Amino acid sequence: MLQSSSMAKRLQKRRSNNPEGVKRRIVDTAFNAFTTRGYSVTTVQDLKAAAHVTGGAFSHHFPTKKELGLAVLNGNVADAVEETWIKPILQAKTASDGIEAIFTKIIRELDQQGFVSGCPLGNMVSEPAAQDGAMREAAIAILAQWRSELAQKIRADQLAGHYAHLDAEAASIFIIASYWGAMGIAKASQSSSALKDCGQELLRYFDLCPSQKP
Repeated sequence: MLQSSSMAKRLQKRRSNNPEGVKRRIVDTAFNAFTTRGYSVTTVQDLKAAAHVTGGAFSHHFPTKKELGLAVLNGNVADAVEETWIKPILQAKTASDGIEAIFTKIIRELDQQGFVSGCPLGNMVSEPAAQDGAMREAAIAILAQWRSELAQKIRADQLAGHYAHLDAEAASIFIIASYWGAMGIAKASQSSSALKDCGQELLRYFDLCPSQKP
């Protein structure tokens, strides 16, 4: 029994000292801080304290704050866009069905949590990506993937007889820009009302497009 207890303690210690686990904790902490408080105002000291890591452990994984910012962009932010927008759009019957479901879910979650932190990609683009070339390229790549997948869905819908007069590429950036702007207003006002209005107008935008089939 003593041997079993001792072994359990050693295993627990190994897990708590797991380098990949520490790295993941730092990135997750940074994602939360960068997309709520802001990249510039969040210091490395803030992140070390919030992630409960030593300076040595932090520097081992991320020698610079910029490297951490890139990890957040290429990891958490890209994943957020994938889970929030790309997957629901591709899985929906039509692009407009996907957009309706996305806005409904986002609004419900924001109303439940009681605050609006904004679009993770929008938050990162408005600050660090505007100041650094590598971070800007990472943000642009995420945006390009988002736009490409949305345009691909619209083109597929067009082959099925929907949205005949839409330009898929232009429509995709219009949808993203509308959402991005509405989320910015929602963050500033700490209210989901702008997102509700935006979602409704985007659905009308699709409804106004004539179909090729009766």
